[in-house]
Amino acid sequence: MADAKDFLLEIGTEEMPSAPLMHAVKQLGELVAAGLDEAGLDHGEVRSMSTPRRLAVIVRDVAVATKEVHEVKRGPAVEIAFDESGAPTKAAAGFARKFNVDATELVRKVDADGREYVFAEKNVASKPAEPILSALSERVIGSLEWPNYRSQRWGAEHASFVRPVRWICALLGESVVPVTYADVTSSNVTRGHRLLGAGEHVVASPAAYVDVLRKAGVLLEDERRERILAGIAEVEAERGGAHVDTPKRIFDEVVNLCEWPTVLVGTFDEEFLDVPSEIICESMLSNQRYFPIYDAEGKLTREFVVVSNSDPHNNERVIDGNERVVRARLDDAKFFYEEDLKQPLESYVEKLKSVVFQEKLGTVYQKSERMVTLARAVAEQVGEGEGLVRDASRAAHLAKADLVTQAVVEFTSQQGVMGGYYAAASGESEDVACAIRDHYRPRFAGDDLPSNTVGICVAIADKLDTVCGIFAIDEPPTGSSDPFAVRRSAIGIIQMLRALPKTSLKQLVQTSLESYAKQGISFDAAEVQAKVEKFFAGRLHTIAKGEGVAADTIEAVSSVGVIDPSEFLARARALDEARASEPELFDDLATAYARAAHLGDASLGTDVDESIMGESERALLAACETGAEKVAQSLASEDFAAACKALAELREPIDRFFDDVLVMDEDTVVRENRLRLLNKFAAVFGGVANIGVLSKKK
Repeated sequence: MADAKDFLLEIGTEEMPSAPLMHAVKQLGELVAAGLDEAGLDHGEVRSMSTPRRLAVIVRDVAVATKEVHEVKRGPAVEIAFDESGAPTKAAAGFARKFNVDATELVRKVDADGREYVFAEKNVASKPAEPILSALSERVIGSLEWPNYRSQRWGAEHASFVRPVRWICALLGESVVPVTYADVTSSNVTRGHRLLGAGEHVVASPAAYVDVLRKAGVLLEDERRERILAGIAEVEAERGGAHVDTPKRIFDEVVNLCEWPTVLVGTFDEEFLDVPSEIICESMLSNQRYFPIYDAEGKLTREFVVVSNSDPHNNERVIDGNERVVRARLDDAKFFYEEDLKQPLESYVEKLKSVVFQEKLGTVYQKSERMVTLARAVAEQVGEGEGLVRDASRAAHLAKADLVTQAVVEFTSQQGVMGGYYAAASGESEDVACAIRDHYRPRFAGDDLPSNTVGICVAIADKLDTVCGIFAIDEPPTGSSDPFAVRRSAIGIIQMLRALPKTSLKQLVQTSLESYAKQGISFDAAEVQAKVEKFFAGRLHTIAKGEGVAADTIEAVSSVGVIDPSEFLARARALDEARASEPELFDDLATAYARAAHLGDASLGTDVDESIMGESERALLAACETGAEKVAQSLASEDFAAACKALAELREPIDRFFDDVLVMDEDTVVRENRLRLLNKFAAVFGGVANIGVLSKKK
């Protein structure tokens, strides 16, 4: 691009936190690009980048000046723009105002169609880029948002930033762009790594920026990420198939905690391997950002990866320091675990009386009692015997006990997991211990379900108790607020009930609400039941749509009030497949059903007098009786494809009926008998779907 130069803006600061840094680097590029476009400065690629001590953006090929603009806009005809005295009318004034000129400046010209119009002409002079970039840079620095982090002020300045700004490097080509923020004035220098390239380093041009940083011991994000991954891959290869656990959130944070990363390996004492690996890893990952190393068989080893931001000459000292830190942390974890084991898990249940679940819904102890009732109900519906009922009740009783143990108070994300360990140590059965461990699953879409049926029963009880309770106190989730994760709980319940197709969600909701009523919480049970069922129907609608079922098919199935996940989705798929195989048949059948439902009168019932019927009426009656029997048998055996096939067989007799019969006969007796017959026809569909929905225009 002619007359264009690269632009660099770097904001140098004290070390910034990782999470807001990732948010800010995205904002920076968007704000700069939008500002350049608004100012009319042509430009090329916008690339934003960061390290813990800097936010930067490089824009390729920024025009050195805006283009000179000559604009001409045609307005109303002259006879409309001016009155008889030649004064501008409201039409002319409005047009001029819209174009940002005075009405007296409008020009009269004859256009190509031979009519005379008024025109507004405006010349916008070219403006140099430098003052535009100065103003834009200062505005962008002050506009960056730091969600969940309070901005800081320093010195006597009123301007703020997430951390104190120490330098600004702003260049257009080789020229410094004047930028001032919080008493810091721009220059052509950046600063290097605190140890590997301390002090100021001149940046001759934006094109030299990345290389200057690299020579000063600073790598930008992509290079840091690649360097860490390469170091971890080397560690794994040296250990013959070992695996370094690098959760994305922690890994991204580590990338943003260093400017020149070096991958090192430390070790901790053998004795800590006797502590549950979950809290060992949680301590290392969350507190110290160390990555645990597992051997080829998936067992936790004594080694861990630490990413250093120091001079590589200090590697031994860095490893020693981090081993000292991890030893202290793991000592704490070991102490908490061993102290918790001094009492059986059962002893912690009573302490739940002092832990509030929800202000209006009572304590966690009360929730545990409700969970026992609900888990038992789920297990009874599953029908696998008294053993399952007994284990589900026991696991539900103990499920929340670990919330008041020292290990879980310290490592909150390990709730349930530690309960499983403590249950096993207390002599509980393996099924009960596993159920306690797994009962928070699934935590998110795609997460594993509990590993056994006992765990599924308890997990359903836990989540359904929360859903029903929140609706009972009339505090359902809104678009912006769902503090108890009710939506996620509902989706988890649906996932689990698909694995237990014999269970009735409606009955379980009723059982849950009865438990709340016995606790003394006041609500309209029928109203809340309806709201909860509608809520689950909405989740099922979304899931079915995500699995490719047509929207009108989903609506047709939803209308019959089915909310048991397996049945709902099986019905929807069966109807969708039937429609796909015979589209014309089902379109015609849907139209006939809609017509029958519209004409029918439910108050007349379905008892018909066959003696006054004609041939077409008797044929439809016979088809309805046969169809009703087939549908009932199909639904009883959960053969929804057969139910759809039985409905399809009604198309010919209903079409013949409408062709041959005048429904609204003048004879009242005949007319009402025919309406009853249509009621009987519509009733055949009642247990399957509101098939009339399929007749709507798409």
